[in-house]
Amino acid sequence: MISRYSHQALTWIDLESPTRDEIAVLTEEFELHPVISSELLEASERAKVDLYENAVYLILHFPMRNRSSGHIEETEIDFVLLKDTLITTHYELIDPLHDFARLFEVNSFLSSSKASQHSGFLFFTQIRELYKHTLFLVEAVTHDIREIEKRIFAGEESTMVAHISTTNRELIDIKQSLRAHKETLKSFSETCQKIYGTDFSYYISMIEGEYSRIEQTLAENREMLHDLRRTNDSLLSVKTNSTIRWLTAINVALLPLGLISWIFAMHSPYLELNEPKQLFTVLGSMVVIGIISLLYFRNRKWL
Repeated sequence: MISRYSHQALTWIDLESPTRDEIAVLTEEFELHPVISSELLEASERAKVDLYENAVYLILHFPMRNRSSGHIEETEIDFVLLKDTLITTHYELIDPLHDFARLFEVNSFLSSSKASQHSGFLFFTQIRELYKHTLFLVEAVTHDIREIEKRIFAGEESTMVAHISTTNRELIDIKQSLRAHKETLKSFSETCQKIYGTDFSYYISMIEGEYSRIEQTLAENREMLHDLRRTNDSLLSVKTNSTIRWLTAINVALLPLGLISWIFAMHSPYLELNEPKQLFTVLGSMVVIGIISLLYFRNRKWL
C-alpha cells in the first residue's frame, strides 16, 4: 500500500508491505537503482547505508511492541532519501510512522524555510519520532524495574523471579534491535555531509544524541536490573536457608520423641501403660525433651 504526503517542495512516500508492481511504479518515477528496487521487496536482517547516484539507501531496525503477543520485536524500516523526496518501506503497521503522518498533514514541523530545502530534514524529523517511541518503550521498562524494586523489599521475592526475567528479556530485545544503529548512523553522517553539506551535520549530531540517550538509559536499566536480581536471589537464599534451618531443627527435635513413642507402641508386657500416671509421665518426658532440644538449638544459634 502506497501513501503519499506533500508539503511545499517535499514529498514523503510510505509503503507498507509493498507489492512488486508498486515498487516498479516508484522505480520508474524516481529512477531508483535496481539494487534498491530489489531490496525494498524483501526484509533484510542487517542495517546498512548505501550511496547511489541520486539516492541514499538506509536500513535500520527499531523495537516495536507486537499488538497481539505484547512482546517487543525487531522491525525493519527502509529509507530512500532523494533530493526532495523521502521513501519509507516497512512490512507491518508502525505506530510512530502513523503518528508522523498526522504531523505531516498539519505541517506542524515543516514551518521553517530551512526545513523545506531537502529530504534530509524530513528524515531528521521522522527518525526523532521513531527514537521518541523507542525511548517510551525503555521508560516503560524503567517503570517496571521500579515496581520490581518495591515488591522485592515488600517481601515478594518469589513472585519477582519471573517478573525480573520478563523485564530482562524486554531490555535484551530493545538492545538487540538497536545493535547496529551507532555504526550505521556514523556512516550515514559521513554520507549525508557529502550530499547535503556540512550544515546538515548539526541535525545528524542531534539524531546521534537521541540514540546515545536511549543507549545510556538502557545501560542504566540493565545495571539496575542486574543489581535487583542479585538482591532478590540473596533474599530468596536467606529465606530458604531460614526455612530449611527451622524444618531441620523441628525434625531433629521430634526424633527422640518419635523414638519414645515407637518404643511404647511395641507389644511388650514391659512397656504397657496401664495407669494414667504412667501415660502422663511418658508424655511429660517427651515435652521436656522437646523443650530442651529447642533451647539447645537456640543456644547454638541454629534457630
